Amino acid sequence: MKESAGKVGGGLPSVDARYTQWKYLVPILYDWLANHNLLWPSLSCRWGPQIEQATYKNRQRLYLSEQTDGSVPNTLVIANCEIVKPRVAAAEHISQFHEEARSPYVKKFKTIIHPGEVNRIRELPQNMNIVATHTDSPDVLIWDVEAQPNRHAVLGATESRPDLILTGHQENAEFALDMCRSAPFVLSGGKDKSVVLWSIHDHISTLATKTGGTNDKPSESPVIQARGVFQGHEDTVEDVQFCPSSEQEFCSVGDDSCLILWDARTGSSPVVKVEKAHNADLHCVDWNPIDENLILTGSADNTIRLFDRRNLTNNGVGSPIHIFQNHTAAVLCVQWSPDKSSVFGSSAEDGVLNIWDHNKIGERSGEASKGLLFRHSGHRDKVVDFHWNAHDPWTIVSVSDDDETTGGGGTLQIWRMIDLIYRPQQEVITELDKFRSHILTCSSQSHQDLTNQNS
Repeated sequence: MKESAGKVGGGLPSVDARYTQWKYLVPILYDWLANHNLLWPSLSCRWGPQIEQATYKNRQRLYLSEQTDGSVPNTLVIANCEIVKPRVAAAEHISQFHEEARSPYVKKFKTIIHPGEVNRIRELPQNMNIVATHTDSPDVLIWDVEAQPNRHAVLGATESRPDLILTGHQENAEFALDMCRSAPFVLSGGKDKSVVLWSIHDHISTLATKTGGTNDKPSESPVIQARGVFQGHEDTVEDVQFCPSSEQEFCSVGDDSCLILWDARTGSSPVVKVEKAHNADLHCVDWNPIDENLILTGSADNTIRLFDRRNLTNNGVGSPIHIFQNHTAAVLCVQWSPDKSSVFGSSAEDGVLNIWDHNKIGERSGEASKGLLFRHSGHRDKVVDFHWNAHDPWTIVSVSDDDETTGGGGTLQIWRMIDLIYRPQQEVITELDKFRSHILTCSSQSHQDLTNQNS
């Protein structure tokens, strides 16, 4: 394994002094499922539906973007991924790791030629074959990826036609995008400082119009007008999130350093506006799907902040429950674990994806005392997006834009930290005791190998 990959185990648990040799056993910290070198950068990645279950591995859809230089069209890619189950053939996957390689476990299934760059992808929880995308325009595009034809992305090829177009922004809406868990609603934010709400079901109502064609065979996509436009930000809206249990409640963050909570039932003005949620632009927000009182924000001030919405007040400096500090550059993405209410991830321009557990704050020494559970440093440049896998909650897909370090392209990684890191401490010690002699032998040999390499 290359040295840069070895750094991925930066978040080692202090389980017991008998096992301090773990630092030489980096491979056991990972199920390294795929490292896939991308010809073009990908700004967004999302898990799709699971399509096959087997004894040792599952097959699942993956959505990602390809941001090209114009020599070929920009595309929305649907891939099939083989996800090996925990503790199955991990060594085989790790042995095939190479930073420049294309993984045999990630195979392109379908290509959609996208009208412009794909800046953000979000799937509809009620039907994960339906996805929304943001590009450099005021519109949100809706795609039925199963119904869309497979296209060959060559220069001059015509663009694929979206199944729906959502209108309502007055300026470009490039990144802020979400789809509701409880109903087929879509939320977006843009440079016009507004948050816009739609219902996909409105395509059969008077809010939908056909934009072209004759004889009931439209040459262009149906258009849906907004259910509501919400004003309260003073600069670009960078991210939006629905409340997990409601299509009427949502939150947004922006370049004005504000965190705003909204309720469509009370009108188009903010319910709560935290004027100074961070000390710089806010890039991302996520609402806890298990404990709906908890909201995460990430910022250009390099920090993640945890808020309890019950404590938020208008027109004042935000009072977070905790400020998480470890990144050395702007935080680009935050996301709660779908499985455990206290666990979340954060990725940043420093090329690191951290896994945190706010219940662990103060329990251990060093960085672990700050709630840092694990530090994934396998990417070569800024980690622009990641997504927890709901079917396998400790499996993560992440993408980096490697343009500044390699002159182009990107990297997609699928990985899972070993359960020894997050399981109860005594349970882990009991399991490791069964393999004490083997661990100490391997550790001693690994230490000797490292000493020989450095001499």
